[in-house]
Amino acid sequence: MKISTFIPMQSQSILKEHLAKTASLTQEEFEYLFAHFKPLSLKKGQMVIREGDKVDHEYFVLSGCLKAFFINDEVKMHILQFAMPTWWTSDYHALYSQTRATINVDCISDAELLSLSNADREKLCREIHQVEYFFRWRTNKGYVAAQKRLLSFMNDDAKTRYEELLQMYPQLHQLVPKHLIAAYLGVSRETLSRLYSTR
Repeated sequence: MKISTFIPMQSQSILKEHLAKTASLTQEEFEYLFAHFKPLSLKKGQMVIREGDKVDHEYFVLSGCLKAFFINDEVKMHILQFAMPTWWTSDYHALYSQTRATINVDCISDAELLSLSNADREKLCREIHQVEYFFRWRTNKGYVAAQKRLLSFMNDDAKTRYEELLQMYPQLHQLVPKHLIAAYLGVSRETLSRLYSTR
């Protein structure tokens, strides 16, 4: 990974606007928080986390798009998450339990990220109540999204899941190749092509 060439003020502005939707931080508190992030610049296809890695950071996406995925015993890819600008990604099981990664995270496109270590996040949460509130809110939101996706897989057909995905994230088809959207939906590329043709 390379140090980001993203203009620091751009990075600060994007993160500050993202946090401000949920938490109220003074300028001094935000600058203190921002100092704990490390900027990274990655190329398309570059791995951020590889299965078996020790995971001690999570990543805030400034630009580009990443995917979190695993490969099953039949060498089939299953995509757990796309991470677009202002999204966060990591192997959260490995991060929180301090175990080795069971999933992979890589770059679908060139990407600029901010990296925050698990130790620094915990320290910031202890020191600034609004930071703790933000991360708790974000975790709760993640639980809700995961539950909705699981219920959708159990109850909805592929066409419904596809339409809901594009309704929630209309820019996704511009950022992500069709075969990756198919892997996220749990359908074949051929099935996805049929869904595209019926829209």
